[in-house]
Amino acid sequence: MSALFESSVPGLPVRRGKVRDVYELPEGKLLIVASDRISAFDVIMPTPIPDKGRVLTALSNFWFEKFARDIAGFKHHLLATRWDDFPPAVRVLDGGGAGEVRKMLEGRSVVVKKTTVVPIECVARGYLTGSGWKDYQRTGTVSGVKLPAGLRQCEQLPAPIFTPSTKAAAGHDEPISFDAAAAQVGGGLMDRCRTLTLELYQRAAAYARERGILLADTKFEFGALPDAPGDPVLIDEALTPDSSRFWPADQYEMGHDQPSFDKQYLRNYLETLAWNKTPPGPVLPGEVVELTRAKYIEAYERLTGRPFVEDDGSDR
Repeated sequence: MSALFESSVPGLPVRRGKVRDVYELPEGKLLIVASDRISAFDVIMPTPIPDKGRVLTALSNFWFEKFARDIAGFKHHLLATRWDDFPPAVRVLDGGGAGEVRKMLEGRSVVVKKTTVVPIECVARGYLTGSGWKDYQRTGTVSGVKLPAGLRQCEQLPAPIFTPSTKAAAGHDEPISFDAAAAQVGGGLMDRCRTLTLELYQRAAAYARERGILLADTKFEFGALPDAPGDPVLIDEALTPDSSRFWPADQYEMGHDQPSFDKQYLRNYLETLAWNKTPPGPVLPGEVVELTRAKYIEAYERLTGRPFVEDDGSDR
């Protein structure tokens, strides 16, 4: 199987994130391409995961569309998810040739409204795990949110909590209190982001639970449009294995790490290495690549009820 480590769209300005390549389009639009890069501990691994970008794109689109159907007034940044609906500024790049640009982009790219990004990662936690568990062991709190004493690792919280973090352009995101986040972006906007984050988490967690998956935690990103700066719009990705912890419900047991359908498997592998969690990341062995890919695909199929159509590599 082949993988796309980095996209290359001729003639368009680009910014590259940990996973996504973002191209500027006319008329306040962006083309977002999900590569097969994978990061852990905020470090991009040198080994991509085949089909990962296609899974992320398809699963995010599923959630955006579901929330738009289910929640009155819900706003997101998606404009087009299919090549035939992309604006001429993108489709013309094929120039009537062999369709190489289309083959590279199809299934892993979307066209969206350009927003002013709220520079806060909006995290909802329903279970005590990951960095939240470590914080609780030290302080009895998670990002300043006081929790009951005596909770166990991976225990479900009495109610989901909102734990924002900084959005770092490079390096590690850092936990931040709600008050500090509000001081940075404004209390009204942060209140709205918290309300939306917890509503989306609770809806998604209930839906996933019906399909045998526990949504332990997730993070969202929001943006604002020029005509409504205080009304956040969901952007980037939603409820994917990159942004969420998904656990099989039938194997859930408090007191230890859980098996997962997300990149926790990769994190656990990396924890066994003599690696200091700074760039460069280690090359991943084939078994880790294959199992990580399989977990992403299983998450997609179980959550959507749709088979994942594998990429045969003919577009590379």
